[in-house]
Amino acid sequence: MTKKKIIIAVTGASGAIYAKILFRKLEFLKEQIESTGVIFSKYAREVWKYELEDESYLNLSFPTYKEDDFFAPFASGSSGFETMIICPCSMGSMGRIASGISSDLITRSADVILKERKKLILVPRETPYNLIHIRNMETITEAGGIICPASPSFYCKPDTIEKAVETVIDRVLGLAGFEISSFQWGEKD
Repeated sequence: MTKKKIIIAVTGASGAIYAKILFRKLEFLKEQIESTGVIFSKYAREVWKYELEDESYLNLSFPTYKEDDFFAPFASGSSGFETMIICPCSMGSMGRIASGISSDLITRSADVILKERKKLILVPRETPYNLIHIRNMETITEAGGIICPASPSFYCKPDTIEKAVETVIDRVLGLAGFEISSFQWGEKD
């Protein structure tokens, strides 16, 4: 198995629990990871503190880069990072990516991933969508990105919010190419 070089970005969209569960799951998948870089947007930490009432993002075991650090390895296509997950992804971040605006490390890294024809996975947590959102999703999809809305599945009968969130995160990690054990439709209980 080839180990992955992955970028994780967290924006200020509501849904910090998705990022928290993503980091927890990545801890269990460390043997599948060669290198990880983490970026928090300007408001991501504030939303995390407000929604989750903790500062556990301070205890991540993955290297974290400042939003204005254009010397981060993944700011260049020569670094070999092959996957970027933005979770949760704000509509503002999505719009800047769709427009090709690389004004911070998140949007620059997304631009690099797309230009290198690597895997970009955006996890928007917004409802309802307006036409601008939908067109931005279309643009990113046509450029090779994957839009995976933070829409939990319920056929596995999750009995906690965390388990419902895990249905989305397991899907995202599967899309990123991780070997992960999760509920599969058609499996017997």
